Amino acid sequence: MSNTVTHSIFIFHQTLLCPAVSKYRSKVNSSVIPSNTLYQHKGVNQAPAQAHKFLLSTQFSGNNLCVRKPEFGMGGHQQAPIIAHAVSVDCASPLEQLSENFSLDGNIELQVCVTSSAPGLITQIDIQVSNNIDSLLLHWGVIRDKQGKWVLPSRHPDGTKVYKNRALRTPFVKSGSGSFLEIEIDDPTAQAIEFLILDEAQNKWFKNNGGNFHIKLPLKVKSDKKISVPEDLVQIQAYRRWERNGKQTYTPEQEKEEYEAARIEVFEELARGASIQDLYVRLTDKTSATEVNEPSISETKTIPDELVQVQAYIRWEKAGKPNYSPDQQLREFEEARKELVAELEKGTSIDEIQKKILKGEIKTKVANQLKNKKHFRLERIQRKKRDLMQLINRHVCENIVVEQDIGAPKALTVIEQYSKEREEQNSGLVLNKEIYKLAENDLLVLVTKDAGKTKVHLATGFEFPVTLHWALSRTTPGEWLVPHRSVLPPGSVTVNGAAQTQFTISSSFDPFYKVQSLDIEVEDDTFKGMPFVLLSGQKWIKNNGSNFYIAFGSGRKQIHKDNAYGKGTAKLLLDKIAKLEDEAQRSFMHRFNIAADLIDQAKEAGQLGLAGILVWMRFMATRQLIWNKNYNVKPREISKAQDRLTDLLQNVYTSYPQYRELVRMILSTVGRGGEGDVGQRIRDEILLIQRNNYCKGGFMEEWHQKLHNNTSPDDVVICQALIDYINSDLDIGAYWKTLNANGITKERLLSYDRAIHSEPSFLRDQREGLLRDLGSYLRTLKAVHSGADLESAISYCMGYKSEGQGFMVGVQINPVSGLPSGFPELLQFVMEHIEVTDVEPLLEGLLEARQELRPLLFRPQGRLKDLLFLDIALDSTVRTALERGYEELNNAGAEKIMYFICMVLENVALSSDDNEDLIYCLKGWNLALSMCKSKDTNWALYAKSVLDRTRLALAHKAEWYHQILQSSAEYLGSQLGVDTWAVEIFTEEIIRSGSAASLSSLLNRLDPILRKTANLGSWQVISPVEGVGYVEVVDELLAVQNRSYERPTILVAKSVKGEEEIPDGTVAVLTPDMPDVLSHVSVRARNSKVCFATCFDPNILANLQANKGKLLHVKPTSADVIYSEVKDGELDGVKSTELKGAGSLSPITLARKQFRGKFAISSEEFTNEMVGAKSRNISYLKGKVPSWIGIPTSVAIPFGVFEHVLSDKSNQKVGEKVKILIRRLDKGEFSVLSEIREAVLQLNAPSQLVEELKTKMKSSGMPWPGDEGEKRWEQAWRAIKKVWGSKWNERAYLSARKVKVDHDSLSMAVLVQEVINADYAFVIHTSNPSSGDSSEIYAEVVKGLGETLVGAYPGRALSFICKKQDLTSPQVLGYPSKGVGLCIRRSIIFRSDSNGEDLEGYAGAGLYDSVAMDEEEKVVVDYSCDPLVVDSGFRESILCSIARTGIAIEELYASSQDIEGVIKDGKVYVVQTRPQI
Repeated sequence: MSNTVTHSIFIFHQTLLCPAVSKYRSKVNSSVIPSNTLYQHKGVNQAPAQAHKFLLSTQFSGNNLCVRKPEFGMGGHQQAPIIAHAVSVDCASPLEQLSENFSLDGNIELQVCVTSSAPGLITQIDIQVSNNIDSLLLHWGVIRDKQGKWVLPSRHPDGTKVYKNRALRTPFVKSGSGSFLEIEIDDPTAQAIEFLILDEAQNKWFKNNGGNFHIKLPLKVKSDKKISVPEDLVQIQAYRRWERNGKQTYTPEQEKEEYEAARIEVFEELARGASIQDLYVRLTDKTSATEVNEPSISETKTIPDELVQVQAYIRWEKAGKPNYSPDQQLREFEEARKELVAELEKGTSIDEIQKKILKGEIKTKVANQLKNKKHFRLERIQRKKRDLMQLINRHVCENIVVEQDIGAPKALTVIEQYSKEREEQNSGLVLNKEIYKLAENDLLVLVTKDAGKTKVHLATGFEFPVTLHWALSRTTPGEWLVPHRSVLPPGSVTVNGAAQTQFTISSSFDPFYKVQSLDIEVEDDTFKGMPFVLLSGQKWIKNNGSNFYIAFGSGRKQIHKDNAYGKGTAKLLLDKIAKLEDEAQRSFMHRFNIAADLIDQAKEAGQLGLAGILVWMRFMATRQLIWNKNYNVKPREISKAQDRLTDLLQNVYTSYPQYRELVRMILSTVGRGGEGDVGQRIRDEILLIQRNNYCKGGFMEEWHQKLHNNTSPDDVVICQALIDYINSDLDIGAYWKTLNANGITKERLLSYDRAIHSEPSFLRDQREGLLRDLGSYLRTLKAVHSGADLESAISYCMGYKSEGQGFMVGVQINPVSGLPSGFPELLQFVMEHIEVTDVEPLLEGLLEARQELRPLLFRPQGRLKDLLFLDIALDSTVRTALERGYEELNNAGAEKIMYFICMVLENVALSSDDNEDLIYCLKGWNLALSMCKSKDTNWALYAKSVLDRTRLALAHKAEWYHQILQSSAEYLGSQLGVDTWAVEIFTEEIIRSGSAASLSSLLNRLDPILRKTANLGSWQVISPVEGVGYVEVVDELLAVQNRSYERPTILVAKSVKGEEEIPDGTVAVLTPDMPDVLSHVSVRARNSKVCFATCFDPNILANLQANKGKLLHVKPTSADVIYSEVKDGELDGVKSTELKGAGSLSPITLARKQFRGKFAISSEEFTNEMVGAKSRNISYLKGKVPSWIGIPTSVAIPFGVFEHVLSDKSNQKVGEKVKILIRRLDKGEFSVLSEIREAVLQLNAPSQLVEELKTKMKSSGMPWPGDEGEKRWEQAWRAIKKVWGSKWNERAYLSARKVKVDHDSLSMAVLVQEVINADYAFVIHTSNPSSGDSSEIYAEVVKGLGETLVGAYPGRALSFICKKQDLTSPQVLGYPSKGVGLCIRRSIIFRSDSNGEDLEGYAGAGLYDSVAMDEEEKVVVDYSCDPLVVDSGFRESILCSIARTGIAIEELYASSQDIEGVIKDGKVYVVQTRPQI
């Protein structure tokens, strides 16, 4: 193993175990803590500055032992090390100052300094508080013995008072911005001082973690004797102090101070009479002093501890890297020493022992039980309990910033329009296209490939004759080769080494415009481009003074035409990127510097600007763009450019919290970079590898030249491929397998500016050195190119240093300061488990590390980007670990899958800017897991609701990605010539590369388990109607709602929101979406006798989609849908009612309502001529329902008022405009519907309307909006006009038109009610609509206002049924999964109440708008603490009240009812009822 051993020890140390330098705090209590660490110490004859160095780097921890690399002497002046066993301390020597820091409350710091002169004299205690509160008192006493009783010393500061003969109280003295107190203790028997601090004015006590502050005092012994302090006891005590202080990393000076403080503590114990054996027992937890094995004098004098440590590491490594207890660690250290002593006794010199260790030739005996890892269980971390609410981010970009209005595309020039038409007609592959701007005209050059020929088409708008002076080129743009005569178009001539061809007027374009064009065809593929100039008369036309040159392959991919005008993008920025792409292709240095220059413009463009940068960088990272083109750049220049870009991104991350997720995604596509030697090491280290391993020719030289010319992320893959090749016993297949798996082919290797032609070919005796050096080199490459690589990210944050001679001399990365206590060990745990099959402990460690890191990501600091790269790497590792662990879940139960879901969901939430919904989903999963463990009978039903909500949250996240990224990908992709397939799947691949895709897979795995456990089946039948029809597959029901199918149709719709209409001719709608059973579309389906059902099984849904175009028979049952194909010969047996298309319907005539002279009426005046059924029903209920049912006070604006206001003189212009628009509407111009609504909003309110409405509202006890100011009345008036205008909303108008409702006769009254800001809202159907069972009530309940129930809000409500004969036993069918609830301030709602609702054969309810004068506030709902979900008693009470309400109203009307209501503070209110249809 030779150099491999020490090198691996060294690399492991510098990668994982160098924690951050933290603030030094010396805590000098004598608590005994078990040791986990072996220590190295120096001899007493060393220089004082190096004495007793505190070596925290040497330790067994988890599954790894880390040992500092031995510092062997070089040359011929090697000093033989001398190891001291004990050091004598003179009791009369002065003691050093001891200090201790505490945090009192928030930013208040306490510092205590203890200074002692010679023994027996005064000890001074200085106490400072970083706050100058007037009323601070020190409540204190001293301790003389182990019983801890306070003694009141006679010597104390001025102003001290005795408190109840039990303590002293001394006031603090102000000192600048703090308070100060000095105490002198002259009692030689005093062992410690104890105190509390009291803010007397606030009666507030400051304590030390709930107890007294305890400060040990230096021992005062009047003696001339010398006490021998064993050095190994000092080391153990130093470890204890380090562990108590959070295992911080100390500077050399702090290590020395800590070591001396430990020595003093051991000395004090010995001075008080403790024996050395007693201390061994206490400090090592031995059961008897005889177990302490003190090294012999010969051993300590001759075996350097550095060698012992290396040998201990080798023993541990051979044993399988087990987890040692503290005792085992000490025994292992001594066993290693014995093995080296045995060699020494054979006559082997220290130098020879050193060489034998490095070659692995020291005979090592390892206990058999240590060789088999299975005897040692995988270590697991203990995750901290955290308040998930503290993880919520609400950084939302409500409005996407667009740089300019690009809704209307700019007018195209003649040549641009010509180019567009030409491209549309072209059937070949577009290789290149350029439009040159020449004074007032354009020149188009379009290069295509068709039937094996390269075709060049040129066109210009010049009015005068133009001649093309041209040639062909095989090498450089400057080469002019005369074309062969077979290539020359008719009429061409050759002149002075070039060809000349006359443009001709194009006959294929608009004759109004004169466009000259010509075509050239080239069959010889060896030609790479065409240089040319134009000649007009005697005038040469050039490209900015140079020749034109068009390449036959621009290096870009096939050009596509998506999003040609850049809608929904930061178009100006993307245009600039496209313009600079040729410059960016020169090298990574150019690309990163250009990106850095564009960051300010991207910020100004907002969310879409940064999305544009992300799209561009990802096109680069996925090799859709050229990385290097004829430009030699030094690696350090690339690294410097990366560093500049990532520094700017770090600043955006700090200053714009709403863009953090986008910034993280950009960083993940860019390497870390780094100024100084980080990039240059790529050049330097490849030379060292070649020199050290004698491989300077062939493949290594070609790769070396490529690295020197332009290093890229491909080099990371190449290096890994070399390592895999060497590890496979030089199997070249392993090399190619790694390359190809990462997208690097032989052709790609040859495409580099410095091509790699050769395959690697190494000798077996080179293997060991190459593996060592390439392993280190891989880390260097990753450090520059792979910012999200976990190992390099850890190294950058934890710091590492290479010392000594040879490879990587002098490389040093400083650790990030302020890292949490124990964080290095946590990262070490992660790296130990990175390839373990059981991924659960790894996932726990990764998430714990992210949680510990999270607070630091919100604090600005210079090294923030290194922390970000670490967090990105941890995030990415969660995904890869889960993918590796899928097999582990094949036979897992629901409990384990739910636990994995919790972990992955936590990971997604930690990476999201707007994560409130995700956090509440996570809380829901934790509750579901708890219910599952406690065997709650409803756990699966509840878990299914959380699963559905989580799916909706992921869908929302995917929609956000698509909204901000896909348009930019399409537009920029078209500008840069990116492969069409890469553009089409851009957003999809972004999603797949994150943890959200892994989470979705876990949900899919759990779903069937939950459905089976909860007896949910594969379907939920909403409208149980049998039918026969032809299958059509659509993305959205909304997109086809206004269609009219000529033949009976079964729609398989991927998306159904809840507010759509059912298209004519539809016999069934089958969807995976989850609209509420009582949503608008569900009611429409039942009223129209259309089968409507939700399918939960993706396999069944896929089978239905595969039947597209076939005739199926669907037959729903209570919990299933049975379907089968119908053959043509079987149609005769199908009922005519089951086989129906869109047919003719009889018109529905409405009685035209007239204005009755009243602008407002009270509920007592509600009649058929004045208001609709909605108002009349609510008036009918008043005084007839039980008193425990509340009915809101109502007034109304009756029929005819709208028409009267429209005809008022003050609204004459509006009235005329509306008439004109209605005439256009009658002619089929449906686009004017929005214009009509907008015109209605311009109406002025007649003063009589205002006065009458005010009078009626006040006399009914309702608040009048105008009393709160004119602005409040304007809000109310606008809401009224919106209700009137909803007569012309698209859904209502087209629905009424479909059933031939006379729209001119449709009148709109307005029901006015005070809004009840509900805790819950409900809808009741007093006969179960899904089963048709009239003996049971069906109801749905949502959090907040009812609009989430009847509107298009994703997710399900809580649903239940209740038998009418037993209203005390409601049965929950499903728990809520809606992500949002609505709430509102005290307000007025204006409800639509038309004469076109609840008609025979047509239910118009819900088509027209009800508008509150104040906007509802969306609140993300946390069901894990909602009593309706978690409190069974509360839930039963509420559901029983709802059921009783339904029965009371049904009995009142003697028919089945459709009832809407709310619950506020436990009381039920009914806001409307209508007959259930």
